[in-house]
Amino acid sequence: MLEITPTPPQTVHTFCRYCLASCGVEVTVEAGRVVKISADKQNPHSWADFCAKGRTAAQLVEHPRRITRPMRRVGDRYVEATWDEAVADISARMSAIISAGGPDAVATYTGNPSGFSSSNLLFMTGWLDAIGSQNRYYVGSVDQNALHVVAQAMYGSQLFVPVSDIDNCDFFLLVGANPAVSAWNWVETVPGGWKRALARQRQGARIVVVDPVRTESAEKADTHLAVRPGQDWALLLAMVKVILDEGLEHRDDCRDLAGGMAALRALAAEADLDDLAARCGIPRTDIETLARDFAGAPGAMAITRTGVSLHLAGTIGEWLGHVLNVITGRMDRPGGRRFERGYVDALKLAAFAKPVDHRSRVQGRPMVAGHHGLDELPGEITTPGPGQIRVMVINAGNPVVSGPDGARLDAALGQLDLLVVIDFLQRESHRHAHWLLPAAHWLERDDLLALTSGLHDEPYVQYGRRAIDPPDDAREEWRFFLDLTLAMKRPFLGIRGVNGFVRATRALARVTRKPSCAFGPHWIDRMIIASCRGISWRAVMAHPHGWVFGKREFGHLRKALRTADKKIHVAPVEFVDRARELLAEPHPVAPAGRPFQLANSRRRHSMNSWLNDIPGLHPSGKDNHAVINSHDAAALGIADGDRVRVFSDIGAIELTAVISDRPRPGVVIVDHGWGSRVFDPRGGAEPVSFGVNRNLLVEGSPVDPLSQTPALSSAYVGIERVGL
Repeated sequence: MLEITPTPPQTVHTFCRYCLASCGVEVTVEAGRVVKISADKQNPHSWADFCAKGRTAAQLVEHPRRITRPMRRVGDRYVEATWDEAVADISARMSAIISAGGPDAVATYTGNPSGFSSSNLLFMTGWLDAIGSQNRYYVGSVDQNALHVVAQAMYGSQLFVPVSDIDNCDFFLLVGANPAVSAWNWVETVPGGWKRALARQRQGARIVVVDPVRTESAEKADTHLAVRPGQDWALLLAMVKVILDEGLEHRDDCRDLAGGMAALRALAAEADLDDLAARCGIPRTDIETLARDFAGAPGAMAITRTGVSLHLAGTIGEWLGHVLNVITGRMDRPGGRRFERGYVDALKLAAFAKPVDHRSRVQGRPMVAGHHGLDELPGEITTPGPGQIRVMVINAGNPVVSGPDGARLDAALGQLDLLVVIDFLQRESHRHAHWLLPAAHWLERDDLLALTSGLHDEPYVQYGRRAIDPPDDAREEWRFFLDLTLAMKRPFLGIRGVNGFVRATRALARVTRKPSCAFGPHWIDRMIIASCRGISWRAVMAHPHGWVFGKREFGHLRKALRTADKKIHVAPVEFVDRARELLAEPHPVAPAGRPFQLANSRRRHSMNSWLNDIPGLHPSGKDNHAVINSHDAAALGIADGDRVRVFSDIGAIELTAVISDRPRPGVVIVDHGWGSRVFDPRGGAEPVSFGVNRNLLVEGSPVDPLSQTPALSSAYVGIERVGL
């Protein structure tokens, strides 16, 4: 009898691509299946920063409802198809619609999973440039735009993101941030950042958390300031005023590095400290003490995160956080914010890109960070006329749950002539899809996240190796976009001759039987490394656990600035004007019948609108709740565990009440990202879902006029007990 020798387990070292932390992981594979994922303790950069999302990643790979082959809608059901059939049908229908309505009749939405695949984004952009569409939308428009608007205005590049020097900091001012949960990862990454901040606290550093909610970080902080939602800007402007009025700024830095100080001083002089204190709900004496202590600390940093961004004044809050760092000499200094060059000069590459002044058709708004605001999408689909969106490609995203007014967007998606979805599962935003295309998980692909190399807090590089092969007919997304471009007979990247080159390399691969000869992301990865400073492809490959290839350095910030005068512009005209508008507005007053503001909190194991259906995550329960302040609950007659109805002018949701002193009075917390159904396109079983979509309560307008961000965390709602 022939004996079959079992294949011994294999160990693959790679990194997680669920968030920017890029934690090194050790993947154990047996017979082509992942059996264990653990932290790579030999990773010199990130091994101490590992969470359950990475540990349970294989559960998404093997999800029973995972899409593993192209599926085409036929009536009310889906049938499996080949990739050739999918590409042929999609290309023919897109080409006809472009001929009739122009290139902007095709639009894309990009979600978080695609954002952590450089090959996906690059090849999708190459296809969009080929067809000429500028109708591009992404998840960052709901929480990240303010950062890019501020970076462009102050530093000359929307990609200029200073990173944190935690290990030398003496004073942490954390505004709208909860690093005890997020681990300091949001458009910058500091592995083990919260643990390192707590270590500094034990050595005498001070931590101040500004948040309407007593978060996990606030529990450990020296001071928690329960600011009124959406009024962070008033607190930060008050701090700027105290520092300038009392001459506490670092004068050398202000004179040498900061441009526009006169305009900033004028704005501060116009502001009234008592008025600002009343707006933000923090006593004036507390603000004065905070400003003096921050300015007087040897090393300090102000950190602003999504809690600041998700409001109508979010850009001004983000701006003033940066201003505090600049005027107190915290930029490019130990213990403050520094510029990390990385191994790719992303700012230089971005400068080569030709700026596009594309205005949205209905509202006439410009793009921010190369994309339009998600709140505009329903109107662009439903409003007739030239350029009306008739085709949508959702690239690993769930905008109905991630963005505002999801019911309106869902109805609009149902009116499209063609909806193509690339994802692992059929989620809420995909229920009208004409094509479901299987995506490749990060465990199933190679990755080099070169353009984010400057967002690590030290010079670091790791090549993300695949651990297993994709199942069935699932394939990497870049391949679909390249095949679609060729089928549509449009020049990839908008450059003539590229398509012929791609076909020639594919022919060579067939003749030589060497798949690597065909043009793909591996070509680009090699070219990027070849053009990098101080590293080589051979050296990168020789460090499978990742490579810290240099020391943290200061002194590179001024050279990196993309402003014409090589100064940080602390008072951009549009920001000063907007701040004056806010100062002139009456203090916020809740509308009748809706006295509460809707806040959000983050869970360590959530990833916005996805992963909430993974069995191994959320051991405390796969649901979200209405967390109500105990005094508010008593006044409403609501007890812990009661079912409550939370409502706004556009929608209502029902969920279980949790009574707590964590939110300040007048604030109700409902976690973002829940309430998405997961469908079964293969078998037709009933959809499953967990929690409710709180964004159904938030209108798409108004938005922050500078960043186009909706007020996802300061909308007014009412609460009532169900059954009264």
